[in-house]
Amino acid sequence: MRPWILGSGLCLAPLLLAGCSGTHEPPRLTEKQTSELERALAGKVPGEKTSCVNRESQSNLTAISNSVLLYRVSRRLVYRNDLIGSCSGLSRGDTLIIRTWGSQYCRGDQITSADLMTGMVTGNCALGDFTPYRAPSK
Repeated sequence: MRPWILGSGLCLAPLLLAGCSGTHEPPRLTEKQTSELERALAGKVPGEKTSCVNRESQSNLTAISNSVLLYRVSRRLVYRNDLIGSCSGLSRGDTLIIRTWGSQYCRGDQITSADLMTGMVTGNCALGDFTPYRAPSK
């Protein structure tokens, strides 16, 4: 009886691992968020995803929704990051707190959203891969 249970568990292992593959559905955005995202990326061409980007001193990190961030390095370069999970306070303007190690933002860096007026943590998530959007050369 015992070997049968073990054998059944092994048959289920690939199914369980498939659920942990790291892929996730693209976030659903409201019409307003979609418009804001399209405006920010207008005229830019997406590139190949990367897992880390350098933190720039003059950059701007903006929450489009609870699960999409834009990291503006310059007028010509913006990275889109689809978060792993959702930080529920970001779309209403809560503060973004990122725990990083070193001089880069990387996939898996932990994010907390917090309402500074109440001192409440409103969400926990992590950075996903970064997709660069660059303005084409003239």
